[in-house]
Amino acid sequence: MTRRHAVLLASALVLLGLVATPKVAAAQKPGGVMKVYFFDSPATMSIHEESTIAGQGPMMGVFNNLVMYDPNVPQSGLASIVPDLATSWAWDDTRTQLSFKLRSGVRWHDGKPFTARDVKCTFDLLQGGGLNGETLRVNPRRAWYGNLAEVMVKADDAVVFRLKRPQPAFVALVASGFTPIYPCHVSPGEMRRRPIGTGPFRFVEFKPNETIRVARNKDYWKKDRPWLDGIEWKIMKNSSTGMLSFVAGTVDMSSPYFFQVPVLNDIRAQAPTAVCKLMASNVQRNVLINREALPFNRPELRRAVALTIDRKAFIDTLTQGAGTIGGALLAPPEGIWGMPPEVVQKLPGYGPDVAANRAEGRKIMEAAGYGSNNKLKLKVTTRNLSVYRDPAVILIDQLKQIHIDAELEPIDTTAWFPKVRRHDYTLGANLTGNGIDDPDQAFYEGYTCGSENNYDGYCNPEIEKAIDAQSMEPDQERRKPMVWDIERRLAEDVARPVLYHNRSGTCWQSYVKGYTPMINSIYNGMRMEEVWLDR
Repeated sequence: MTRRHAVLLASALVLLGLVATPKVAAAQKPGGVMKVYFFDSPATMSIHEESTIAGQGPMMGVFNNLVMYDPNVPQSGLASIVPDLATSWAWDDTRTQLSFKLRSGVRWHDGKPFTARDVKCTFDLLQGGGLNGETLRVNPRRAWYGNLAEVMVKADDAVVFRLKRPQPAFVALVASGFTPIYPCHVSPGEMRRRPIGTGPFRFVEFKPNETIRVARNKDYWKKDRPWLDGIEWKIMKNSSTGMLSFVAGTVDMSSPYFFQVPVLNDIRAQAPTAVCKLMASNVQRNVLINREALPFNRPELRRAVALTIDRKAFIDTLTQGAGTIGGALLAPPEGIWGMPPEVVQKLPGYGPDVAANRAEGRKIMEAAGYGSNNKLKLKVTTRNLSVYRDPAVILIDQLKQIHIDAELEPIDTTAWFPKVRRHDYTLGANLTGNGIDDPDQAFYEGYTCGSENNYDGYCNPEIEKAIDAQSMEPDQERRKPMVWDIERRLAEDVARPVLYHNRSGTCWQSYVKGYTPMINSIYNGMRMEEVWLDR
């Protein structure tokens, strides 16, 4: 990044209210249980088997990574990676071997020592291997590690990751909040029920649809952390109930990155002393199109769906203008890799003349035999949460413009991810949260053949070659046009059309200190070991 670009980015983030002005540090007060309104009940407590912040967020504080994104830096990237269970890391001359020196004296919550073997067990699981005859039941991020040849244990405090080819951003994947280290001695099944970690908080209990509780790890290897005695995540699926609970002061923090603009404005009016931030979340709204089944196995009908989308209408209605139009990667200024607006407008179906786009879409549908007297009837499937349902309702209305008569099919969270993984839908209204702001994560997880999180079954070997090529490029400025070319080709192929990139709100009471919300991924700032209560 040039100095001019850095200055422009900093200015933009200040204008958006995403960078706090420097304050005089106050002495942290240990103690207290922080209560958080939380939006949903996850399927399990196992981060490696979850695809949503509902499971990953409350459990992040139970674990450590080898390396992590600095929790005090809002925009995470390669430059903000800091040590965690590893004290240092280095590439060899071929850039295919990444060595980590591990921290000594770390113990799991059950008292057993952490060693390099635990690192190897974790990544063996992530690559589809077994642990004592048991594998991960679901493995949503296996595609992240297709370039990993093996993890070699050199000593109790040293491991080497051997890659098949150079991949400069590999360490960025390792730093994600989705990449905690698991113990060898605890089965994947037990990790779903009662996870054991090395982190600042110990798992206490999970009561589905009621609460998730964690408590301070008194033997944490960071001797002065965490400040809190514990966290209670109070599950409330109704966002209005959650909002009222926060305004009434019965919880200390809202569900992170969950409040939409109208609700956030209500809270600011009713609780003027609360701190509320509206932030880019790197969670895009998009359309799932089942390209393997009738009728959308026909590419021209997929194109018709893409042509009926009025992205500005979504943004104006649901975000009061706060959302951003973009492609697969988070748009700037918060996003490091997203295309600028003038490039986005050139993507197929992104042109500002919505009427002309829809006219073209209707012609396609009419040529396929559909019309005002013979509408295509189908269901739009979505997760049964307001942040999913609201875009789905607008999508259903816009589909009417191209002779599609759709009805809403809401699905509970525990059934949603299995349903879309087996492609049991026709059209879906979806949210895709990128674990980190890097093309390797977004492309390999969402658009490569066979990835568990490639929910629409998109598969293009030529695109995969282009994804590999950008992944190997060491010069990050040269990498950008390669990334943008892939974005253009994904739009041409109607691969999970992006509706918009959302900005969501988090609120916390004024006495909650030390919390720094991330602005380009919701999954990397939930460990809460820096948070304390000034009351």
